[in-house]
Amino acid sequence: MRRATHLQLPSGGPRSNRSLRPLFDLSQRPSNHLQAGSRQLQPQSRSLHHHQLTSEVAAAAAAQIRAMSAMPASHGHSAACCNIPPIVSKGYKPKGSYEEIGGYKTYVTGPADATKAIVVVYDIFGYFDQTVQGADILAFSDDHQKYKVFMPDWFKGKPCPIEYYPPDTPEKQKALGEFFATFPPPKIAGYVPEYVDAVKAHSPSVSKLAMLGYCWGGKVVALTVKAPTNPFAAAAAAHPAMVDPADAEGLTVPFALLASKDEDVTAVKQFEEALKVPHHVETFADQIHGWMAARSDLTNDRVKEEYERGYKTLLEFFGKQL
Repeated sequence: MRRATHLQLPSGGPRSNRSLRPLFDLSQRPSNHLQAGSRQLQPQSRSLHHHQLTSEVAAAAAAQIRAMSAMPASHGHSAACCNIPPIVSKGYKPKGSYEEIGGYKTYVTGPADATKAIVVVYDIFGYFDQTVQGADILAFSDDHQKYKVFMPDWFKGKPCPIEYYPPDTPEKQKALGEFFATFPPPKIAGYVPEYVDAVKAHSPSVSKLAMLGYCWGGKVVALTVKAPTNPFAAAAAAHPAMVDPADAEGLTVPFALLASKDEDVTAVKQFEEALKVPHHVETFADQIHGWMAARSDLTNDRVKEEYERGYKTLLEFFGKQL
């Protein structure tokens, strides 16, 4: 059943133990778009140690990734705010280009004179057609507000190889654990404020920013906007990994969470209950973890329908809150 919440709710519910939830449905492999190299920014000194992911937790990600389940379809709709073009199932041609910003190869799309921007954090697979198409949808599809969208290559050209999936051998599990240890969300979150400074220098017309993350990127978003150095006015996470109600406590900007059937139901509920800011929390109950990014099978009509609705929901949220 789909559940949407647009208004702030009263607090309640105990804090859950932190756990690393399944990250992807691995029954299909997405089509790769592009992997781009870049060099790393020097992070500012920040106190994120209490969030640090250990290699043991990273290994737990591999162990839990296969915990997927089937669920009947649940149909729904959102109010029209946008004019999303027909979704391209295969062979998508990007509308933007790749530029270097702040030392990172970055996919940039949207009008040059846009006054609002969205920084997108991809999933662990990096750049894919589905994710790039999503960035273009965000940039151009709102009838009332266009956005400049920036999607940096945090992995510096070395995303998680699809060959690691499924993690059904000790070698794959070890490799996956090493990947998470190399790119823990707290580490990446520490780079974001300086990257945003580079975005503002690149696009002086931008006066207000939002942040969006998919899967692994959803955790990066949660940590970034909770930190004292947060530069964003609104944020969202689509099928986020490692949902932790503690990340919702103390948030000061509007937040949207679009969950799939694979996120922990209790964690999502407790995250929502802990929010004290305007928010939208919704579960797309028949969609897999990753349906708005690299895992999206856009040749499936139902997936395509919910992919489009997910982006409409995000545009409605950002249009209202940004």
